[in-house]
Amino acid sequence: MIGAYYDREADSRKLFEQCRISLDYSGSKGKWDDYLGKYDVIRLSITDFMRESESVEQMLDYLSSEVIFELREAYPDVRFGNRINLRTVMERISKSNSRKFVIIIDEWDAVFREHQDNKQGQKLYLDFLREWLKDKGYVALAYMTGILPIKKYGNHSALNMFDEYSMTQPMRLAAYTGFTDDEVRMLCDRYEMDYEEISGWYNGYTVSDYIPVDRRKHCRETKSDGLLLRIYNPLSVIKAMLSGKIDNYWNVTETYEALQQYIDWDFDGLKEDVAVMMAGGHVSVDITGYQNDMTTFNSKDDILTMLVHLGYLGYNESSCKVFIPNREVLNVFRNSTQDRDWTVTFRSLHNSRELLEATWRLDQKAVAEFLEIAHDSAGNREYHSEAGLSYAVQLAYYAAQDLYTVVPELDTGKGYADLAYIPLKPNIPALLNELKYDQDAKTAITQIRRQRYPERLKLYRSNLILVGISYDRKISNDSISFKHHTCIIEKA
Repeated sequence: MIGAYYDREADSRKLFEQCRISLDYSGSKGKWDDYLGKYDVIRLSITDFMRESESVEQMLDYLSSEVIFELREAYPDVRFGNRINLRTVMERISKSNSRKFVIIIDEWDAVFREHQDNKQGQKLYLDFLREWLKDKGYVALAYMTGILPIKKYGNHSALNMFDEYSMTQPMRLAAYTGFTDDEVRMLCDRYEMDYEEISGWYNGYTVSDYIPVDRRKHCRETKSDGLLLRIYNPLSVIKAMLSGKIDNYWNVTETYEALQQYIDWDFDGLKEDVAVMMAGGHVSVDITGYQNDMTTFNSKDDILTMLVHLGYLGYNESSCKVFIPNREVLNVFRNSTQDRDWTVTFRSLHNSRELLEATWRLDQKAVAEFLEIAHDSAGNREYHSEAGLSYAVQLAYYAAQDLYTVVPELDTGKGYADLAYIPLKPNIPALLNELKYDQDAKTAITQIRRQRYPERLKLYRSNLILVGISYDRKISNDSISFKHHTCIIEKA
């Protein structure tokens, strides 16, 4: 699309006259076709050159020689001098013909994905791009696509002349990182597909949209971080529409061996966080330390951030939390956690189905016992905390993920319900779980009713279960009630 618009040899006016670009520009912004067909376009796919090269250095020599050959062939009348390299050739063409170039580089990050441990080669590549593109008069636009953001050395980018649009900061491109809800509804109508099923399988990525000028004051006053969009995996939606079959299409384009390796390293309890996310929970993350490659990991935050860029996790900029976005990606995690050392991690999950059924039949004693087991299995790093209790409850209800949409901190209008389980299928009761730390379970139930939390789930009022859970850390370890949980379960 970019090449078709800018390329002086492309006859594409009729194509763009039918698109929104011809309608969205007023006279004050300039004409929509001011730059149409005004430039020479160089389009490169880095993977094509890598397939024919044994090293990064060889790849760069190959790339340069091929582009130079085509440029000299296109401009035979230009005198290039004795010192021939890509930069000098383009400078001579620009000066001789007053032409500028639009340079499009596809899969720019292939060097970092396929030469993960070659630090010298990566630096050579970044230096090449900087010397070729930065502050050069012959460059009208350089546009690069890839999975990974631009590599950082320490806290600095080697290519700081680029504006970056990523899965964590998509800005103006937010609505174009995948299909929006309106687009998917339109596709479902056109291809006669079930919208709810498509949404459950492929929706869920959260991106922060660009904030228009007329909304910025409101966002500041309400302390909003911007407009949040939920985005669908576009390739999987396309395959489902064309095939008429809702399925897991992820493995066709991505393997999960890399994911499995990263999780198995278990930085800072990463496995436990994965288990929580598989149970529908959200995990806090700091994305600022990630160095934008596939080997420099100093904490689990770096790995989680990389998984956001690879599409395995969604990221909510407002809450700074990551999560598994949909059922399709959840299946990838399931495949990645079926064997080896996951027995211990999932030991607390094997009773999950029994816990769920005990909740449905209002068996308070059984639910409390299952939660105690889950809390013990969840580890002791934050045992005596509300966060630890919440983690244990989400882990314990792992089996609910196929039957419910899990909503932590459900906004009820008069407060936040700790955990809400919204049924995905008919005839299954909705659940409202309120957690209390160093207070009794009755207090939790009282809060649910006093704050009218059930009103938020009024569609399920006839089939809604209220669950109050408490844990008291003040009981001494020589008491029979040490680490004892209590539970009260009632129908709404």
